[in-house]
Amino acid sequence: MASINEQYFDQYAASNEMWERSRKAIVGGITHDGRHIKPFPPYMAKADGAYKWSIEGHKLIDFCVGHGSLIFGHNDPDLTAAMVNQVPRGTHHSAGHEAEVRWAEAINKIVPSAELTRFTGSGTESTLLAMRIARGATGKNGILKFEGHFHGWQDYALKGEKPPFEKTTVNGVPSESLTTVAVLPSNELAMLEERLVQGDIAAVIMEPSGGSWTSIPLIEEFLQGVRDLTTKYDALLIFDEVITGFRWAPGGAQERFGVTPDMTTMAKIVAGGMPGGAVSGRADVMNVVAFSDDPAVQAKKVPHMGTYNANPLAAAAGTKAVEKCADPAVQAYCDNIAAQIRAGFNEILVRHDIPGFAWGESSVFHIAFGSRITNMTSGDLTRPQGVTPEFLKSSGGTKLGMKSEIGMLLEGVHLFHGGGLTCTRHTDEDVANTLTAFETVVKRMNDEGDFAGM
Repeated sequence: MASINEQYFDQYAASNEMWERSRKAIVGGITHDGRHIKPFPPYMAKADGAYKWSIEGHKLIDFCVGHGSLIFGHNDPDLTAAMVNQVPRGTHHSAGHEAEVRWAEAINKIVPSAELTRFTGSGTESTLLAMRIARGATGKNGILKFEGHFHGWQDYALKGEKPPFEKTTVNGVPSESLTTVAVLPSNELAMLEERLVQGDIAAVIMEPSGGSWTSIPLIEEFLQGVRDLTTKYDALLIFDEVITGFRWAPGGAQERFGVTPDMTTMAKIVAGGMPGGAVSGRADVMNVVAFSDDPAVQAKKVPHMGTYNANPLAAAAGTKAVEKCADPAVQAYCDNIAAQIRAGFNEILVRHDIPGFAWGESSVFHIAFGSRITNMTSGDLTRPQGVTPEFLKSSGGTKLGMKSEIGMLLEGVHLFHGGGLTCTRHTDEDVANTLTAFETVVKRMNDEGDFAGM
């Protein structure tokens, strides 16, 4: 029988050809580092609901769902209608329009921290703007983040994002920029207080789910502890809810956990899967972006531009998405699908004595191979114990992680970094088929000797 790799080359031959063509036109052959996979990435022809079809014609259950932006799946009728209605009215007015006002009103209505909102073109732009606002509002330069937390690809966000977390350089980013960013381990409140007491931190930015959409989970009391310490030492707290926003709860992780930041960065779901993002927060903080007739105030204005900010097409899709997400049944449904998958994966791993585990929170799941944890269960798992944050962060990009991902493609499932996110179009049948696929893949990997000696 052919190996997983051999079968992948055979069944995804057209993708391999497209990959070779892409490498001659697109630097590195891909347009997002997160789509890197060996031996080559799959290429898609179309998508609908919870499914995608590769250029070879393979139907795939999609757990990438627009990198998490499509909580209602591909081609949601309501979002599609909103965009179709907008197109003949214009996609870029070079002026304000009612749709952007409705969009901001919808966000401010359900996100606890949102008193005022400013739109951006992406999640990376949102975190960059939030850091700039924090510096402008406080008069301090320092930004503090946590190891493994992802805040986009802008210069200030990349320090400490990938292992080794203690590395102080990022190729292509000036060291002068990186010196303004402090990086600490998560879940260490004493260490955080020791750093904040120095008084130079404008803001702490964090994923309220834990690093990389709960790859590195937070201990239960950590969010409130960070909130208390930032208040105590006069630093702003920014929640990066680019993934958790409208997914963890209608108002995001801050609603789910009852901890309100000073600012919130958003993208993905907030724009209905279209390019777009937002920063929302306290009015007194956000107002440093506003123009003022007072010369003294205007002199301290934080500049912010952006050709595609709140463009009418993104505003149409985003407003409809946010309005639909206001129903908590949306998040409850997606959470249940993900919990079934996490528990099902772990049951399979335990039953076959495979060194690995699945974990996650809300409507996301992660899978790691090659290590055993001290709290392994045949059920759902939120916080794996006995492994390092570095291992958790890197699990999707390991040799075993990539092999499992192409193995799942052969079985009709497209994972995202070895894990995935769920949407309202996923069904119980999709769960059952995914678990069957997973069992097939791990058995094949075991037969091929991938877990030998572990």
